[in-house]
Amino acid sequence: MTPTLFIRRLGRTEFESTWRAMQDFTTARNAEMPDEIWLTEHSPVYTLGLNRKDVRMPTRDDIPVVNTDRGGKITYHGPGQTIIYLLIDLKRKGMNVRQLVSAMENSVVTLLAEMNVPALARADAPGVYVHDKKIASVGLRLKKECCYHGIALNVDMDLSPFSAIDPCGYRGLEVTQLRDLNIHLSQAETAEKLLKYLTKELGYSDLI
Repeated sequence: MTPTLFIRRLGRTEFESTWRAMQDFTTARNAEMPDEIWLTEHSPVYTLGLNRKDVRMPTRDDIPVVNTDRGGKITYHGPGQTIIYLLIDLKRKGMNVRQLVSAMENSVVTLLAEMNVPALARADAPGVYVHDKKIASVGLRLKKECCYHGIALNVDMDLSPFSAIDPCGYRGLEVTQLRDLNIHLSQAETAEKLLKYLTKELGYSDLI
């Protein structure tokens, strides 16, 4: 039987409090607890992953930097970006991290294909790209074979904070968003479409 999946639509949240809540949820998990997906967007924040070697810190100081426990280097979150956090018991689901990352990337690629925009994932740099510009980033943390963190898709936001960092650690990497591709979906519409494709990729059918 496919485990029930709880969907939580959190609205705009602060990154650090949401991250701590994900940690607490994962620490408290047992085999009977259903998986959850959290939809949110964050107030402006730079997040620094565990791979901090040679990271160029932001060249602006008006946006806070939070050291977090996901993989990867540095990225930016802000209003107008759809974030989906996945709190999944991977052992129970019979899925490994690579399969989960591919499911997240494929859901974005499918959403963009619906809008006639070709996109692809790259083996050397996780995430989704349109014409070599990054439109979605992924990052995960695994604890007790359960994961948290997830995927961030740029929808309609101020992209300038990305220019103050090397996004995901790649110097000169450009970023893009749905609005700049003439895709005029609201934040809510984007989140629901992405959620539909993602839950299909992950094989969930019993949603609450």
